[in-house]
Amino acid sequence: MTRFVIAGRARAAVCVLFLVNGFVWATWVAEIPSVQARLGLGPAALGATLLCAAAGGVAGLLGAGRWVDRVGGRRLATAAGLGLCVLLPLAAFAPGPWGLRAALLLFGAANGLLDVSMNAEAVVVEEEAGRPRMSSFHGLFSLGGWLGASVATAGMAAGVPDPARVLACAALLAASVALASPSLPPPRLAPPRAMEDRGARLPPALAGLGACTFLALMGEGAVGDWSAVYLRTELRLSAATAAQGFAAFSLAMAAARFAGDTAVRRFGAGAVLRTSAALGALGLGLGLLAGRPAPALLGFACAGLGLANAVPLLFGAAGRVGGVSSGQALASVSASGYLGYLVGPPLIGLLAEHASLGSGLGLVAVGCALIALLGGALVGARAGRAAQVST
Repeated sequence: MTRFVIAGRARAAVCVLFLVNGFVWATWVAEIPSVQARLGLGPAALGATLLCAAAGGVAGLLGAGRWVDRVGGRRLATAAGLGLCVLLPLAAFAPGPWGLRAALLLFGAANGLLDVSMNAEAVVVEEEAGRPRMSSFHGLFSLGGWLGASVATAGMAAGVPDPARVLACAALLAASVALASPSLPPPRLAPPRAMEDRGARLPPALAGLGACTFLALMGEGAVGDWSAVYLRTELRLSAATAAQGFAAFSLAMAAARFAGDTAVRRFGAGAVLRTSAALGALGLGLGLLAGRPAPALLGFACAGLGLANAVPLLFGAAGRVGGVSSGQALASVSASGYLGYLVGPPLIGLLAEHASLGSGLGLVAVGCALIALLGGALVGARAGRAAQVST
């Protein structure tokens, strides 16, 4: 009974980390227009400034595996989560452009460290439970994003001053991380031999998992940035209707993530990834080929269903790769995915420039098909091996 209670607390604590991470990012995104207006940043200057968060994120991801091995996921996740909450108001109310860039570098680094460490903790919870948990954890990140955006919208509509709202959110979220910290799974430090060999070549399986994560997050970034533009410019819909493309994608993704663990228990991780990614490829591809509003909206929803459980299952599989610590494995795969998230939108724009935006978004459908072919086999192999070990 005691072990059951401890496991339940550990799972709840990891849930808090994912929820807080999504909430913080949504709060920051809601503040970007206000920051742009207050500092007088043009589109080009704002774009260059926001890249500082991406640069910090890459640096955090590249160093996260080493720190998870040294201090454990619990300590790193707590420190990174608290740091992210503290840096939120510093970024939102930076006194000038250079102060904002410095804050965003640190903000992105803290997010990268939290991303790897909370996923490492999620892998521990999943292994201890002996059942799938990763999809629901990532579903909570999506839920946190929705809550953060909703709170920001409600606060702005009610006339709550931005400093009061952001500081209140940051304080509440930091307190949540602090309260959850003692219940996080105990650290699993890498043995000295693993620490010495951390510069050695990573197992080949991680290359395949990293490639699939690259494709999955490339698709998420591309749909996020280009779905509304496609519906608005290519299909001539109103701005309000065009926004429904990303809404359909996000809603389908959140629903599929919360249902993902149950599906994995019933059908297996490999089968779920193969089927969902194939659905995403087929649905989005047909929706784009149809060139009409209703099929296009349905296609974006299919893309959300297809990509929803890709990252959770790929991360879970990476954490079970032998011959490397879970921290190093997750850092490697996360870095590949982050690169895809950054590269995807401009790549779609380049293809749209030379062909059409529909053709560019077709690259997302191709990515889903490749995930179905390669990712399903890799994830299924890791899940099968974990099942053999547990028995």
